[in-house]
Amino acid sequence: MEIRRATSEDTGEIRAVAASSWRTDYPNILNREAIEEGVEEWYNSEQIASELAEDDAILLVAEIDDKVVGFTHAVRRQRTGFILRVYVNPDYRKQGIGTELFASARDALLTRGVDDIRAMVLAGNEPGNVFYKTVGFEKVDEEETVIGGETYTENVYVRTK
Repeated sequence: MEIRRATSEDTGEIRAVAASSWRTDYPNILNREAIEEGVEEWYNSEQIASELAEDDAILLVAEIDDKVVGFTHAVRRQRTGFILRVYVNPDYRKQGIGTELFASARDALLTRGVDDIRAMVLAGNEPGNVFYKTVGFEKVDEEETVIGGETYTENVYVRTK
């Protein structure tokens, strides 16, 4: 497995990983329309290009045999790092790919001088919540997010250096 910075050529595969992850992880949380709208809004070519161009954004992909099987998206805002997404194609889970992606994003944020790192995950996303607890995060708050016109609760996690 290779972890590397994402490029514009990865856009379709990033979107495919996101879509398969959302369909696997969210069927009891989001309806099908919300999943499709959320994937379209957050992972369209223009949105990913915008993230790739942002100086404080970190967008990494995990490749196996030249196929993107996972990605992570993180940003630095002043002295705080935010891990926004860690997704792994469901067919490649339980191989440590998400943990490696997380560690790479964490290290990139720390290199950029953050004091703490936060992560958000839908409250109903049990695998996502377990993942962040496993890598040393603690739930500190809840926020609301809108996906496909509907409001959902996100758990906010924090991990200090």
